[in-house]
Amino acid sequence: MPAKSKKSTGFQSAAGLIRYFDNEVDKGPVLKPWFVVGSIIVLVAIVSLAKFIWPV
Repeated sequence: MPAKSKKSTGFQSAAGLIRYFDNEVDKGPVLKPWFVVGSIIVLVAIVSLAKFIWPV
């Protein structure tokens, strides 16, 4: 008899982790990469400007 192929074997399937990750649903916010990069640049500009306005 040929061996049946399984989706996954080993520790992960024994621990039930495969079942957990298969049922994972993406419900969080999806951000575009350009939005993240742009936000970082704006934040750096604001902090740099604040250093000149309010020197410590």
